[in-house]
Amino acid sequence: MEHPQPASMRDVAQAAGVSAQTVSRVANGSTAVRPQTRQRVEAAMSKLGYRPNYAARALKHGRFKNVGVLLYNMTSYGNARILNGIVTAAAESGYAVTVHTISRRGNQSLGSAIRHLQQLPVDGAVALLERQVPDFNEFRPGKDMPVVLVSEDPANHCPTIDADQYGCSIAVVDYLLSRGHRTVYHVAGPPTSRAAESRAQGWQDALWQFGIPLPKTYVGDWEADSGYQAGLALSHEDECTAIYAANDQMAYGVVQGLAAGGKRVPQDVSVIGVDDSLLGVVPRLGLTTMRMKFNEIGREAFSMVRRQCEGEQVPVGVKTVIPAELIERVSVRDIND
Repeated sequence: MEHPQPASMRDVAQAAGVSAQTVSRVANGSTAVRPQTRQRVEAAMSKLGYRPNYAARALKHGRFKNVGVLLYNMTSYGNARILNGIVTAAAESGYAVTVHTISRRGNQSLGSAIRHLQQLPVDGAVALLERQVPDFNEFRPGKDMPVVLVSEDPANHCPTIDADQYGCSIAVVDYLLSRGHRTVYHVAGPPTSRAAESRAQGWQDALWQFGIPLPKTYVGDWEADSGYQAGLALSHEDECTAIYAANDQMAYGVVQGLAAGGKRVPQDVSVIGVDDSLLGVVPRLGLTTMRMKFNEIGREAFSMVRRQCEGEQVPVGVKTVIPAELIERVSVRDIND
């Protein structure tokens, strides 16, 4: 049985009544095409089942206009929002995105993950390193494969960007102490997370700066149930008037655990979280939080890798830090009043 030949650029041009050059411009995302003409060409592409030849495009332009994204999972709020920022910015620039997950088994190296991407039609890569990789300090990107790291640890070999995890915690402690609380308890994220580690370090350093002894730390797993258990335990701590949870899911669980232990928020205990991930999910959301600008991080990370793919120089050895934003709601009480 013979298979029909795929539609060519010439076939699309004939069907749309335009030149092959115009079809090429539309396929490459050029803005030098009138909207009405673009619609006619795209309709012809759809009708004929035309698919651009990306290999030919790469030979002509030296690029696939496709960026790879490496990450451990797509389900966490931060990763999902960063990925959304990358995909949105890529689409605006006429780029596609290829996503590849880094294996958690065997502690896969960054180098091996990048080598896998190099077998695919991508021009560069953004790696979301929420965990430490064994070859972080030794890894060097190839000249033909620019790499941008979204990483808590600054790299001297790749452009690096991330949220200000440490500074976020400093701001939280300052905020709560300025409202009369004598100390701040912390519900930390899992020890495998570099973000959780930096948030916990910022909390510790902020309390030490004020000469305040560290209260007991409760370690969760980013999920609400672990926050609930911490909140229930802290409801029996008479000295506890303020709790800083390392993300909003755990903070919400803390509020529920405190309630189960007979404590009210914020009348008895103030609670603050991080990320603002519950907005639009929990009705009548009253949780004060530090909003992480994950979407902005994704957009900027894509910009960094795109500029390198197009021949620009992007500084290495300098980490771009995106600060968090305090979102005040009703879960923190000023006990000075």
